[in-house]
Amino acid sequence: MKLGQVAWLFLCRAAWRGTGARSAGRVLIRSLGSPDDSVRVIAGMFLVRAGKRAEPLLEEALLRRENLPMVLSILGDLGSRQYEVDLREFTSDRDPQVAEAAQNALRVLAAHR
Repeated sequence: MKLGQVAWLFLCRAAWRGTGARSAGRVLIRSLGSPDDSVRVIAGMFLVRAGKRAEPLLEEALLRRENLPMVLSILGDLGSRQYEVDLREFTSDRDPQVAEAAQNALRVLAAHR
């Protein structure tokens, strides 16, 4: 884990929470694709803890197909039924990692009931 990357995530999270600057929130979305497991996990935790506030950023990522396995997992973790249709569509994705992430996210979503 690179300490500088983690510090950057904390800084961007603070900026996003404090000002609502989407550019700072997008850093968290991009970090979901980091080769560093710790960076991915921290970014994901920040997005999950943000709850509904993270949804517009996650929706953007869905449309762009950006870091889909992680984005789908986070949507499941958020527990919002509004994403069930999106998750179902991704279960038949051509990328097996995306399809598996969507299936897992639907199981997590079902557990929120």
